[in-house]
Amino acid sequence: MSPATAIRTTGEVLHASCVAFGPAAILILGPSGSGKSALALQLMALGCDLVSDDRTEVSIDGEAVMARAPAAIRGMIEARGIGLLAADVRDRVPVRFVVDLSQTETERLPPPRQTNVLGREMPLIHRVESAYFPAAILQYLKGGRSA
Repeated sequence: MSPATAIRTTGEVLHASCVAFGPAAILILGPSGSGKSALALQLMALGCDLVSDDRTEVSIDGEAVMARAPAAIRGMIEARGIGLLAADVRDRVPVRFVVDLSQTETERLPPPRQTNVLGREMPLIHRVESAYFPAAILQYLKGGRSA
C-alpha cells in the first residue's frame, strides 16, 4: 500500500459520503466538488440508503469499520443547484469498501487495491468516467469482485 492510498485520520470524522445496501456500506471519498453527493444520490436512486453526506463518523467494532452520520447533518444530502434534501438514513453500518473520487481509474481491468481506514485494510476503487459507474459500484457491493 502506498502512502497516497492510506486514509490518515486521528479523529473519527472523515470528509466522505456513505451509502448502504443490505448489510454493508460504501465510503465515498473526495475533495469538495468531486461528486461525493452526486454519486451517493445516484446510488440511492438504484436502491441504496443514505448513511451520511459529506462528513462521516467512522469507528471500529471488532474487525469492522462502522459508519454513521454526525448528528448535525443526519438525514440530509446536498444536491448542488437544488439544495439540501431530506432522506431516511441507516445508522452504524459496516463499511465493505472505499471509493476514492480524487483518483481516476486508467486500467480496463485494474488490480485489486487497498486502503487503510482506522488501521483496517479495505478494498479501494478509483473513479471511473462512465455512466455505468454507479451501477458497477452497487453490483460490487452486492456480489463482490472476481480476481
